[in-house]
Amino acid sequence: MKKLVVLVAFTIGAVFFSDLKAQNISQNALGLRIGGGNGYGAEISYQRATGGNNNRLEFDLGWRNDSHYDAIKLVGLYQWVWNIEGGFNWYAGAGAGLGNYDHNHNHDHGDDDGIFALIAGDIGIEYNFDFPLLLSLDFRPEIGFSDFHDYNDFSPDIALGIRYQF
Repeated sequence: MKKLVVLVAFTIGAVFFSDLKAQNISQNALGLRIGGGNGYGAEISYQRATGGNNNRLEFDLGWRNDSHYDAIKLVGLYQWVWNIEGGFNWYAGAGAGLGNYDHNHNHDHGDDDGIFALIAGDIGIEYNFDFPLLLSLDFRPEIGFSDFHDYNDFSPDIALGIRYQF
């Protein structure tokens, strides 16, 4: 296991330091991040470049409305972007979020309404087309903090992003 961790760290470091010439990313991108699992389904997603060094901020607003509970979640991430080749980039980031949930009381869960907080990581791959479209696939592990029994632990989320760049 230790060898695997060292190998992954070495690979990430080698890629990071060997390719510091990332292509320019778009100043703004707006679209959807469509996930599954314990995610919130569709999220409205906005990305904003932070300067000339190919870093960006990403903000995602998600909501969930089902038979068990209604919830809303806002996540903010700081991402580092590196070019693979041509329009392909990969990125990694970290951030945090807040949310509110309202348990539907047609189930016997007591009073599980309230707020939650989370910390998140993010790693993904994206493709910038020649026209202003950005497609991405990412993995976002989240660790939630709440009294709500369904949101007080690790929650992985894999999502497809479709964004218009401007």
